[in-house]
Amino acid sequence: QVQLVESGGGLVQAGGSLRLSCALSGRTFSRYVMGWFRQAPGKEREFVGTISRDGGTSDYADSVKGRFTISRDNTKNTVYLQMDSLKPEDTAVYYCAADFGVFGGVTERRYDYWGQGTQVTVSS
Repeated sequence: QVQLVESGGGLVQAGGSLRLSCALSGRTFSRYVMGWFRQAPGKEREFVGTISRDGGTSDYADSVKGRFTISRDNTKNTVYLQMDSLKPEDTAVYYCAADFGVFGGVTERRYDYWGQGTQVTVSS
């Protein structure tokens, strides 16, 4: 059984940074494309970014491009989301997800496993 556990959320002022981590257990981490999604209050969950199995390719939503960076360490079974220049509109619960399929999924249904989420709050 695959388990994903996110950590690193919290409260930060606008313009600040946070790094989220997501650890996968129960399967071989390097077999999965990893993604990050977020859900703000009253809104649907939305795609943030994704990274290929070897970490060599990533893709981002336009809203975070240039501010957020996804990386992974396959020796630690962990994917990271570095968030810089945070804005109040980045406030959301952030979820990591694992996809056994082809790189490039930007929709929820592409992903097979999900973490429980971690809250990020950006104050103005």
